[in-house]
Amino acid sequence: MRANEVELCVETFGQATDPAILLIHGAAASMDFWEVPFCERLAAAGRFVIRYDQRDTGRSVSYEPGKPQYTQADLVGDAVGVLDTLGISRAHVVGISMGGGIAQRLVLDHPDRVASVTFISTSPGGPGGASNPDLPPMSEKLQAVFADESPDPDWSDPEAALDALIEGEQIFAGTFPYDEPARRELNATMIARTNNLAAAMTNHWIIDGGDPVRPRLGEIAVPALVLHGTEDPLFPVGHAEAMAREVPGARLVLLEGAGHELPEQTWHVAIPEILAVTER
Repeated sequence: MRANEVELCVETFGQATDPAILLIHGAAASMDFWEVPFCERLAAAGRFVIRYDQRDTGRSVSYEPGKPQYTQADLVGDAVGVLDTLGISRAHVVGISMGGGIAQRLVLDHPDRVASVTFISTSPGGPGGASNPDLPPMSEKLQAVFADESPDPDWSDPEAALDALIEGEQIFAGTFPYDEPARRELNATMIARTNNLAAAMTNHWIIDGGDPVRPRLGEIAVPALVLHGTEDPLFPVGHAEAMAREVPGARLVLLEGAGHELPEQTWHVAIPEILAVTER
């Protein structure tokens, strides 16, 4: 569809007359990572579920690797554009990781378009540092990964890319058994339908994120849910606790054993919680 003046690939589940849930995934992640069974379960419970490829992922518009011609504010505008094109005035918004950051800006800058908000594996301020000294830093293992200056894999080689993606997923995973065959199948599907994998793996990490929104979290006035893995190596649990304190009335639910992810082993908790917050 044409939304916010760019081409975006969108898929829906369920009846358009049901309450809408807009799913926004994280950096470098196409809509494939909102897995079909997850979307179908929400739809079966009476929700109109929308997932989409953000810019530079999947089949949506892509840019030259290393030269994204957009900012995070544009990604927020894309989310609004998807709702506009589908004729939806207000939606329940669910964002994971960077998608949670987009959800924060969406509910703050367009409060009339958001009925409730769910933050998964996200943070009010990003990795702990000088600007957010109260937030715990990422794990030492993950710090070493980010400090590694080894060259990127050849993203044009599907097999090399798949191996790199699987290795990366496991670094962010928690303590649940990692289903490598299933994850390989999912990631292979994503690779096959991505316009420019090098752009997908590069551009979201370098876009302008805009001014911090943490000082504004107290303005959020819709029902809010915070879902967070107890083993998240990127944003340890202290990030979720801060989010729940700073967003008025937010409900915090910890996902035991999950890392920076929403694995199927947590859906029996996550899905009922999302359904509950979207019923209010």
